[in-house]
Amino acid sequence: MSSFLEEFEIHSLSAPLLTLGGHTVSFTNSALFMILAVCMASLLMILAMRPRAVVPGRWQMVAEKLYDLVADIMHSAAGEKARPFFPFIFTIFIFILFCNLFGMFPWGFAVTSQIIVNFAIALTLFAIIIITGFVRHGFHFLSLFLPAGLPKVMVLPMIVIEAFSFAVRPFSLSIRLFANMLAGHILLQVFATLVGTLLAAGWLAGLSVLPMLADLAITAFEFFVAFLQAYIYAMLAAVYLRDAVELH
Repeated sequence: MSSFLEEFEIHSLSAPLLTLGGHTVSFTNSALFMILAVCMASLLMILAMRPRAVVPGRWQMVAEKLYDLVADIMHSAAGEKARPFFPFIFTIFIFILFCNLFGMFPWGFAVTSQIIVNFAIALTLFAIIIITGFVRHGFHFLSLFLPAGLPKVMVLPMIVIEAFSFAVRPFSLSIRLFANMLAGHILLQVFATLVGTLLAAGWLAGLSVLPMLADLAITAFEFFVAFLQAYIYAMLAAVYLRDAVELH
């Protein structure tokens, strides 16, 4: 690689499909891996649950554990009133998880290392939160930005602070996932490059064992991070959704 960031570049895989505002639209590696993530997640849930065995097999157990995990997130973070939104939060979780995992394999592409993808998910989430808040509570939803019992002198500053805090949530969600995926992959590349450099040096080849072991350990940790970041994203999404459902 000529650059540590080359892995994260978006490349066109087809001829331009159309032109919008002077920009060409084509099928990219990012689109390919998003489609793969949707297809693989769908296959896992459909094929694993098709037997509906009382004693689950290996794949049915995996699917059930993922389902139970998100159900626990919804129960603890969003509350019972948010139960109708379970499919949406589960979809976010499983999509981000598979996108993260695809980025861990050779010739894979970490879609979630693109901040615009994460931001699109976050914008969809907050559009649903805002619409749900107004549908359920009307203009009383705006009381979310004004905690009860405040002195009058604190009303305006608190509204500004709470509104700003609400507005930056999509950005914080997007940047958190983007930064974790980007940093982990760059760290893997740094140690892999060090291994290659030591091997090429000849007399230092024996020292390449150390960065190689470090790379293996980081790889194992990155698989855990891939799952953890999907879990955190789903957890925070459920917490923010509770604001719209219960005005907490």
